[in-house]
Amino acid sequence: MPAVTTDTAADLTKPDNPVESTADVIVVGAGPAGSTTAYYLAQAGLDVLLLEKTEFPREKVCGDGLTPRATKQLVDMGIDVSTENGWLHNKGLRIIGGGVRLELDWPELAAFPDYGLVRKRADFDELLARQAQKAGARLYERCNVTGPVLDERTGRITGVTAKVGEEKRAVVFKAPLVVAADGNSTRLSVAMGLHRMEDRPMGVAYRTYFTSPRHDDDYLESWLELRDPRKKDELLPGYGWIFGMGDGTSNVGLGILNSSPAFGNLNWPEVLTTWCSGMPEEWGYTPENMTEKIRGAALPMAFNRQPHYTRGLLLVGDAGGMVNPFNGEGIAYAMESGQIAAGVIVQASARITEAGRERVLHSYPKVLKEVYGGYYTLGRAFVKLLGSPKVMKLATERGLTHPLLMKFTLKLLANLTDPRGGDAMDRLINGLTKVAPNA
Repeated sequence: MPAVTTDTAADLTKPDNPVESTADVIVVGAGPAGSTTAYYLAQAGLDVLLLEKTEFPREKVCGDGLTPRATKQLVDMGIDVSTENGWLHNKGLRIIGGGVRLELDWPELAAFPDYGLVRKRADFDELLARQAQKAGARLYERCNVTGPVLDERTGRITGVTAKVGEEKRAVVFKAPLVVAADGNSTRLSVAMGLHRMEDRPMGVAYRTYFTSPRHDDDYLESWLELRDPRKKDELLPGYGWIFGMGDGTSNVGLGILNSSPAFGNLNWPEVLTTWCSGMPEEWGYTPENMTEKIRGAALPMAFNRQPHYTRGLLLVGDAGGMVNPFNGEGIAYAMESGQIAAGVIVQASARITEAGRERVLHSYPKVLKEVYGGYYTLGRAFVKLLGSPKVMKLATERGLTHPLLMKFTLKLLANLTDPRGGDAMDRLINGLTKVAPNA
């Protein structure tokens, strides 16, 4: 994705490569991060372009399960999350491992709802994009962003080049601020010189769907004993999931961390298939009941791309490595970072001077680190521990037999605490995240 300087961009204003539109802000990518950002910007009265390379409805690799953190974000955006509107509600997390089957309800908190949700990503992402449209964002579908337009003197992004529609018409979109919400690969960020930090954790997720009688399960289910097919006694650092979709199917998948030596050497679809083959036959997780092929995606974790603001570009969601390293959850943090970024942009737009606007925009990475930095630092340490098969074995065999410890673990892994007050567990977790370095 090559950058275009303003001298070259001037040529793009000719009729065959026109400036398609100008706006206050361009948001590249209409996934949860981009649509949330666009929604809050438009709601505040800014002119927003939301550019999506595909056309809705479109599929994304995901577990489709949402924790109370994501539920809160949907409620904040005015989305109807009732069962009557097609959402499947869940009570909590069922954990299976070490011969133990433990059901943990979502905690009762003031800060978050006490239920999670399930919805297919093809439907979910479109709901958010349409909500952003209703707020006033201008959505372009089938708009493939090909590169940034840069000011030749300052190197600042002033827009993007793109190919639009079936005919792939080359156009330019101009705005003083651009938000990269283009996912893990984030070609726009890379074109701006922002590369992945190799010392930060990464994960992968693979999933498929099966016709199953377990489709209406009211708990998200997590299996902690994924094994290396080559070494049956060696546990892998990750988990398998089974999420009922409420439509006659189950989403069955696995998430694995790169802290294991086996990470780059295993065939993950084969691991998923092998794991499913050990399930009870009546559940239906067999090849003949598979409704979609196995697909995978990367999980960029713990701020693995920084800085989150530079030269007119803000990073949100997977583009900024916002996935929770404790549990692989990405949607809640994509939406939260979008809301934070929009708030910063709105405040910056109200400043009178360029220096004042930049001062506010440079606060965005600081706010992110204040909110998530300590927690993600703890998560990076957690990922390293799970890289040891011995630690995984100890955790599954001993930890699951202590319900109080598991209640604490659920709050920690799902990042579900009341920020003010709360119980002793909340105060301990909040205290740990405050003292951990904001890296």
